[in-house]
Amino acid sequence: MAPIPGVTGEQSEFGTASYEQWRQQYATSTHQNDHDMHPGHIVRALNTIDIKAVISYAKQHGKVIAIRSGGHQYSGASSTGQSNIQLDLRNTFKVPGDDLSVIQQDEETLVRISVSWSLLEFNSFLGENQLFVPHGQCQSVCIGGHAQTGGYGQLGRSFGLLGDHIVQLELIDHDGIERKIAPASHPEEFFAWTGGSPGNLGVLTHITLKVYRDADFQGSRGLKGLHVYTPEALQKLLQVLAEMNDDEDFPRNYDLCITVISEDYPLDGLFDLKRLTKQRSRLCRMDGASLLPLIVIYAQWVPFSATDAPDETWFDKLKLGAIVNDDRVRPMSELTADWIFRKDREYNLPYVKRTYLTTATNLSKNGWVGWTAGRVDEVVKSTGNYIAAQIQPFGGKKSRFRLNDDGRSAYSWRDSTVVLILDNFYVPGNGNKEEAEAWAAVNEDQGIGKGKYFSTQDRRVLWGSWGKYNLHSVWPRYYENEAKYKKLQRARKAADPCGIFTPNPFSVLRAD
Repeated sequence: MAPIPGVTGEQSEFGTASYEQWRQQYATSTHQNDHDMHPGHIVRALNTIDIKAVISYAKQHGKVIAIRSGGHQYSGASSTGQSNIQLDLRNTFKVPGDDLSVIQQDEETLVRISVSWSLLEFNSFLGENQLFVPHGQCQSVCIGGHAQTGGYGQLGRSFGLLGDHIVQLELIDHDGIERKIAPASHPEEFFAWTGGSPGNLGVLTHITLKVYRDADFQGSRGLKGLHVYTPEALQKLLQVLAEMNDDEDFPRNYDLCITVISEDYPLDGLFDLKRLTKQRSRLCRMDGASLLPLIVIYAQWVPFSATDAPDETWFDKLKLGAIVNDDRVRPMSELTADWIFRKDREYNLPYVKRTYLTTATNLSKNGWVGWTAGRVDEVVKSTGNYIAAQIQPFGGKKSRFRLNDDGRSAYSWRDSTVVLILDNFYVPGNGNKEEAEAWAAVNEDQGIGKGKYFSTQDRRVLWGSWGKYNLHSVWPRYYENEAKYKKLQRARKAADPCGIFTPNPFSVLRAD
């Protein structure tokens, strides 16, 4: 493909020296053979003029555009095939003040941010201004795709999703027109942008979010604990989580996430090494560098009134047996910074990804705790396979994850109680991939379906996608009902009439 006229940013064609570097995404190591992730042309846009030039060129020449910023989509849906164009927005809008700023509006504090900033950069900016908002934990995820798929993260019960806090989206549409949309002014369009398949409705450039001030939540407290992994330790901790989940009246003030990682995860991705001088040797192998398998506890409590007080017994259960317990009263902006993984990915290996959701409220009694601990232990003890498990409760009558579902956005499964992530990374060769796939198949067979351990229904989310790459063929896994899916199909047809934002099958199918 010849260079696109009118573009001032760098362009890389298939086979050129810079091409391979710029096509890489989180999913490349896993899906480069079964999902086409070799765009014919990569444009590193410098500004809106470049974006409009790419849109115009695509319409004139029958090309399709895949939009990437962080490139973290697990199925590779932010890439495309060799006849199409990759529009790279990583460095397009990164001028402090212009593309990242605080706005004081009446009684609310807002932040306007471009899609080019990573979560780590966004979080650092918020911290400098003593502000916070719920968001995820992966440092290199960028705001555009994260917000469009919800922005799941550690504050899900107490504050909801990042996407719940969007007040305005700025975009460039299929005609190259810059537009602003909000829930009140463009309800159908906003609904599709916040929960429909990301990157398939136009080019998102900036988001305005409602954020919170540290000063309004004084006395917030967070625990980050490290346990050397044993099946027994995991089972005890999962029991605490399950009992929390099963109590529909559990206060909104609390959030909890339990993470399990196999050996050899780099320690500096988890913790400030300066705080681990004495404990470090107990967490590492004899070489002092690589970790033993670990359980990581992220727990926090936030006050919503002057009379709120934390339950010490709840924190004590999570701290029992830990090698490290960093349990301090800290501003919420400091806590959210500490929840971020300081690595781009858990292991630099291909993976078999699985994300499951449930509405169950009997997990403390139905055998799920022991079953989950056993499934994790099978990978921890294996050779050539590595677990990255994450378990987080979102339920309860007072949970903002549930109560924030006001119908303005299409984020799915808001009645869910627990999100369970079981990712199996594998060393290529020696049957490790086949072993990982067989392990995941057992998880589905035993955990998903009527009378199974975890969920009666196969529920998935766009940010944690897995399985079939044709979204239309499996849409009931991602959307609650046909009416909702058809509404998104109509929005897709209106936003993408020429199909230039349909770079792969993992997108809501446009209405006829």
